[in-house]
Amino acid sequence: MLKIRRYQAKDHEAVKTLHYAGIEQMREMIPETERLIVGPRDEHFIDGDLDDIEGEYINDRGDFLVGLEGREIVVIGAIRQATETCGELKRLRVKRDRQQQGYGKTMMLRLIERGKELGYRELVLDTLVSNAPARRLFEKLGFAEVRRERIGPANLIIYGKKLKEGKR
Repeated sequence: MLKIRRYQAKDHEAVKTLHYAGIEQMREMIPETERLIVGPRDEHFIDGDLDDIEGEYINDRGDFLVGLEGREIVVIGAIRQATETCGELKRLRVKRDRQQQGYGKTMMLRLIERGKELGYRELVLDTLVSNAPARRLFEKLGFAEVRRERIGPANLIIYGKKLKEGKR
């Protein structure tokens, strides 16, 4: 049974471990000619926000959630302010041996609900063009492609979703 709760400082190492495993899995999806030359730990722009999760996410316009099976963190996800009316979903990671079991969907649904609670009218997120499982999930949950971007070697799809009135 998956239990979702807010990130706590004691989760930091487990969250970073899950994040780096997810980065490595995503790197496998990038065509060889487009892969990053240096490792993810050397790419501060990729994960610098994880050095200060509380400061980056846990505030009156954002949140960072973890999903546990027993005491083990198996899924993470976050939301932060992009604009006054738009929240950005970040850091959706599911432990590799727990993928395709509905954990990503469960976390996404909770993040969408959290976005409504925070008063956002829209949510955005991005993923690799080559990340077909994530793209299927996002599209199934009502996210639509807004545009494509290239950041460094990564070809990204930016998705958006309009929300009904939030509770704020």
